[in-house]
Amino acid sequence: MTIKLDNKITGYEVVKEDENKAEEIAQEIVQEDESNVIHMHEKIERPEMLLGSTYKVKTPLSEHALYITINDVILNQGSEHELRRPYEVFINSKNMDHFQWIVALTRIISAVFRKGGDITFLVDELRSVFDPRGGYFKKGGKYMPSLVAEIGDAIECHLRMIGMLTDEGLDEHQKKLIEEKRAQFEGSVKQASASEEGKSDFPAGAQLCGKCSTKAVIKMDGCMTCLNCGDSKCS
Repeated sequence: MTIKLDNKITGYEVVKEDENKAEEIAQEIVQEDESNVIHMHEKIERPEMLLGSTYKVKTPLSEHALYITINDVILNQGSEHELRRPYEVFINSKNMDHFQWIVALTRIISAVFRKGGDITFLVDELRSVFDPRGGYFKKGGKYMPSLVAEIGDAIECHLRMIGMLTDEGLDEHQKKLIEEKRAQFEGSVKQASASEEGKSDFPAGAQLCGKCSTKAVIKMDGCMTCLNCGDSKCS
């Protein structure tokens, strides 16, 4: 077959067969390594030993504390693809009033853990449960609408610890604005020096923020601004 070249040849390169083979082999090795990476799924057998963390939850709704234990499984241990993923959850308490639904809840959550994939939606689902009798404020001024939401808060803390949830945080402009607003407000209001347990870290008289559920909303320059998350009615 004859091919006519209309343009002038400016250069050429000879591709060696060995180089092509080396690239193909390297690609095959990478693909094989990726195919051997183990992801969380329900068929993974429970190891004899699991790493876990226990979170103590003390609420004004109950005389006895709840102890939430979340155990993790290590996937691809010792390799660059090593992952720590939650496998099961247990909740223990001396208070037997909620025993039935707590056992059911732990089994459902554990089943979701073992399914794998994105399990972070559990945090939002649990924290959106409201107690018809009303919620309460935790230490630091954070509002908890129910005991179920408290369990969701503990799971969120654990997922952040193992790296499944990351806090994007505020940008530099928002941080600077919050610091300025806080300094102005603290300068105009006399703050109590005594530190009491359960007292908010934010100025006295601050209102509840609808975005982060923290009593940190103050009025500055005619605008309601949250000193915790930066949410503003004027933005």
